[in-house]
Amino acid sequence: MAQAQKKNALLITEDDAFLFAQGTHYEIYEKMGAHKMVKDGKEGVYFAVWAPHAQYVNVIGSFNDWDIYKDNMEKLGDGGIFALFVEGAKVGDMYKYVITTQTGEKLYKADPYANQAQLRPNNASIVADLSGFSWTDQTWMTQRENTDWNKKPMAIYECHIGSWMKHPVDYEKETGFYNYRQFADRFVEYCQKMKYTHVELMGISEHPFDGSWGYQVTGYYAPTSRYGTPEDFMYLVNTLHKNKIGVILDWVPAHFPKDDFGLSNFDGQPLYEHPDPRRGEHPDWGTKVFNYEKNEVKNFLIANALYWMKKFHVDGLRVDAVASMLYLDYGRKDGQWLPNQYGNNKNLEAIEFFRHLNSVVKNYYPGALMIAEESTAWPLVTGDPKEGGLGFSFKWNMGWMHDFCYYMKLDPLFRKDNHNAMTFAMSYNESENYILPISHDEVVHLKCSMLNKMPGYYVDKFANLRVGYTYMFTHCGKKLLFMGQDFGQDCEWSEARELEWHYLADKEHSSMQYYTQKLLEIYNKYPCLYENDNNWKSFEWINANDADNSVYSYIRKSESGRNNMLIVLNMTPMKREGYTVGVPKKKKYKLLLNSDEECFGGNGVPVKKEINAVKKEKDGRDYSISFDLPPYAALIFLF
Repeated sequence: MAQAQKKNALLITEDDAFLFAQGTHYEIYEKMGAHKMVKDGKEGVYFAVWAPHAQYVNVIGSFNDWDIYKDNMEKLGDGGIFALFVEGAKVGDMYKYVITTQTGEKLYKADPYANQAQLRPNNASIVADLSGFSWTDQTWMTQRENTDWNKKPMAIYECHIGSWMKHPVDYEKETGFYNYRQFADRFVEYCQKMKYTHVELMGISEHPFDGSWGYQVTGYYAPTSRYGTPEDFMYLVNTLHKNKIGVILDWVPAHFPKDDFGLSNFDGQPLYEHPDPRRGEHPDWGTKVFNYEKNEVKNFLIANALYWMKKFHVDGLRVDAVASMLYLDYGRKDGQWLPNQYGNNKNLEAIEFFRHLNSVVKNYYPGALMIAEESTAWPLVTGDPKEGGLGFSFKWNMGWMHDFCYYMKLDPLFRKDNHNAMTFAMSYNESENYILPISHDEVVHLKCSMLNKMPGYYVDKFANLRVGYTYMFTHCGKKLLFMGQDFGQDCEWSEARELEWHYLADKEHSSMQYYTQKLLEIYNKYPCLYENDNNWKSFEWINANDADNSVYSYIRKSESGRNNMLIVLNMTPMKREGYTVGVPKKKKYKLLLNSDEECFGGNGVPVKKEINAVKKEKDGRDYSISFDLPPYAALIFLF
């Protein structure tokens, strides 16, 4: 038996152990975890786990009747990796590790590198085989490698699979979840109809509590079993790619929950978390914080990012809670945090982690997206690591989101005193590559849905939302809209119920959906709206200061000089008769979109389809056009 165990070390070599200890084994998931194999002509499963503080580690499961004494794993060298080949174990078997701590306590742990897990509330790991799926998305994957997303339209639909739509017949079996395959077939049709370019999926990594929305992860290498198997998830990604829809996953390298079966105190001591609670715990969230000082922990996370891209072909990761990682005092009071070696609040190890992570992803997967949810003014989040940046592809513009929601909630009487809220974002637009997010966070916890943030009567709310979304889709920055907000969902979002699809039987909601669809169609069609988002080449204010009328006017310019746009937004219920706007050229200005048209749920105030500029000075320009500007209206002219 001893001789057989020594042969187990052949799968994890000394080089593997060395690279893992250095934090640079980017395919460590091929060695750690559970992998079917044939050894000496016998079929079985090779198990490997990192537990350097353990006295002993045993693997238990359905293959050995959960006998905690039967399969004792061998410790390989000084790095703390334990491994064992178990003859007769097979794909589909459930298992856990029994870790005997230095004090003799026995801990029953799920596998940190498991590729599949039981459906909650059960939490055993499951032996999986990721090699059997036949991918047919090579065209998409090849094109992605050479894509500069700064020059392309990105309209992201943020989606939580479990509450997007409930299955009409499966309520007794589960909570009505569609599986990944069923969801794929229905979802593709919706995305294509609406013209979204990407979907951002929430809660794909395995997590025990539905109410965490997937932001408290226990299975970083396992697609959640709520919606099926890893192969089912591959089917979803493959189907989306074949229909030219990119896939972004929410990814949580900031913290993890304290569940006994998870990463917390994994081998009886802090292993994945920082040992000092002033750095190793989030007081407000009740979670553990990863220890970015430890190479093996950084390797676990960086390899995990690459794993989703290699094994599941995902196109990018939206990295959650970046600010909480960058600042040592984030969410902490005096005495609850520990300064760095220079006495300030910057998390130097997390900064290095991000630079390492983003550099490796860019090197391995050109065209893949790394998106930071970062809520502060930290500089160069999307800057080159060689120049002091963090290396992300894009950053959520949380400042824009805050100002936008603040302004749009105001009674129109008070909007003139807050006019700069809608212009401020352009003053710092060049500092990063931005995504403008209206995410799930804006429509939960008594924040109201986007529709019910709007002031006025019910019909006014829709008009406000139409003009607000026009501002969003014609402003610099890529776009993200949370599910349900495109048709004006009434209720706040809850993970426990499906979207209010029944409202689409009402004219107001169906018209709102149609208007959002037209905005997405226009956004995708005209390069002036996306090819120079991060500079002033494509944006120019006509009048940013008409606070008295609460009207904004600006132009978006294409590199070719063709199909430029003039956008005029009226943020009040007052019709502005004979409103005059300065224009850059003596040309014919063709009305492309009028949010007040009856087909969109508007009043139908007529606006000329074509207006010739006249030589009349306005807004510092020699030429201008005049028209009746409907109440709560957005007008887009092509020139």
